[in-house]
Amino acid sequence: MKKKKLGFLCFLYAMLMLLGVVCLPACNSGGEPASTTAPDGDATTPPDTTPNDTTAPDTPAVRDDITSEYVVITDYVKPNTGEDLKDEIQAVIDANPNRTIFFPDGEYVIRTPIRTSADPKKSVCLLLSNYAIIKAAKNWSSKHAMISLGANDTEVNDILTAGSYYSLIGGIIDGSGIAKGVDIEAGRETYINNVSMKNVTIGLHIKYGTNSGSSDADIVDVNIVGTGKKDSIGVLVEGHDNTFTNMRIGKVNKGVKVTGSANMFRNIHPLYFDSGFGDAYLDSVGFWDVNGNNWYDYCYSDQFATAFRLGKNAVSIFDNCQSFWYSPAGDYQVLFDAEGQFSSVVTNVRVDFKHTAKFKSVLVTDKDGGKGVISNLVMRRGAEVADTKYLDYLTGSPILFG
Repeated sequence: MKKKKLGFLCFLYAMLMLLGVVCLPACNSGGEPASTTAPDGDATTPPDTTPNDTTAPDTPAVRDDITSEYVVITDYVKPNTGEDLKDEIQAVIDANPNRTIFFPDGEYVIRTPIRTSADPKKSVCLLLSNYAIIKAAKNWSSKHAMISLGANDTEVNDILTAGSYYSLIGGIIDGSGIAKGVDIEAGRETYINNVSMKNVTIGLHIKYGTNSGSSDADIVDVNIVGTGKKDSIGVLVEGHDNTFTNMRIGKVNKGVKVTGSANMFRNIHPLYFDSGFGDAYLDSVGFWDVNGNNWYDYCYSDQFATAFRLGKNAVSIFDNCQSFWYSPAGDYQVLFDAEGQFSSVVTNVRVDFKHTAKFKSVLVTDKDGGKGVISNLVMRRGAEVADTKYLDYLTGSPILFG
């Protein structure tokens, strides 16, 4: 009877233990509670599962927001007010040489240009959050761009001192239809990256550089939308030795105009749209190389009347370039237009005319002669042109597609 009672109690305790109510020693096979005494008579204890070191492992301290390393402009100015903030912003820039000035999301209205120094000892990096907008006030009053890089201390020509590689990174520059976007006034090794310009009369203007004309700027991942007016230009380059990579340009009359030399353009895509197809269209140009000695790799003119215009006897290199017309409006479509003789080298070029356009030409020149070369010309079948001038410079036969 006693064994039955003990067995019942063990069963009851086991059920309670499963429910998490109690935790008891196990019963032996005879129904008796298991002994907690070792054979030699010493009491046993459960194994110690507590770690020897109960201190939590070292973990990195929680890092402050990365902007704590920067000068944050909103600590000094209040965005989204619609008021002119230029003087307050300029004061912060001037007081913090060799620092990164960070602009959080928000709209910063300015009436006159923000200016940075070309002196490496005074230079700054302007870093804008993706949705930080610097906007030209309605009463904008300057012929200079909204952001004028190297506009102070323009006589300094120094790449040996840390700080020469100053920059503008990120954000949106809104010209309100009346202002230029960004210019590089002086200095060397200026870097512009991941910037969007909207409603600008001229998007980017690189002026004649400090080092005998060399600007040595690097422009990467920039998009520009102009005003659609006849005088609107996406990129204007007067300096030498600059690189331009991955750019989209739209709503301008001139996509890229270059008077400087030794510049490299790679994956640049200007698009003519929303600007009408009257006289302004006939004057439109995707790429205008005035003096030559520049390089173009996968540059794509889209719908401009003239895709590539060359100054008098200009010698430049064009590789893997193309031109496309999506509309016959304007009735004028020219791949290359050379002022004077044609003297450039064009390889692996594709042209896609709108077959219903009235005037289509691979090459127009003001003067016969020249030692230019066109090779591997790809054209759409059925959109061939009547003129044959380009054949004087073509190696092989056109490659037809479509």
